Amino acid sequence: MTWQVLVHGPLARLDERVSRSLVDTVPRRLSELASDLGNMTVALPVLACAMAYAVWRGRRAAALYAGLAMAAVPLLVIPLKEWTARPGPLEPWAHGYYPSGHTATAMVAYFGAALLVSNRLVPVAAVLTAVTGTGLVLRGFHWPLDVLASLCLGLLILAVSSSCTNRSSSRRPTGCSGPS
Repeated sequence: MTWQVLVHGPLARLDERVSRSLVDTVPRRLSELASDLGNMTVALPVLACAMAYAVWRGRRAAALYAGLAMAAVPLLVIPLKEWTARPGPLEPWAHGYYPSGHTATAMVAYFGAALLVSNRLVPVAAVLTAVTGTGLVLRGFHWPLDVLASLCLGLLILAVSSSCTNRSSSRRPTGCSGPS
């Protein structure tokens, strides 16, 4: 995807045509509300509450890794935005739209919170993330590939965070006795 965006290849051109047909197909207020779910002022408090709950439940390492995962979002997204310098759908003079920081923020915050509180909340995290990305595209704040790239990046961040959490929790004694 990134290569296609950088060289303005056929996938990027298709992305732009699809986006133009989708922008403003729903009322702007609705698409803006949906895209706002990816704002740091909305998503970070959700993650912070889940982290506090995890610490209270004795899952300090999991809370730490969720926080580090969230900190990784701007550390990865901002350089990619600078490198690709993709113009926006409604602001062709502005650059830095690829990948979508709002989508990555929503994904890492909501999935991180769900995994800290209860795996049963994972579908809720998926819906919130999908609504955020859809709102960004329908409002014209991002191209569809911007959102898709952020979903891939968010998945990578969450996989690394989960791997670290699982590795740290496997070091704790389980109380099971078995062959040594």
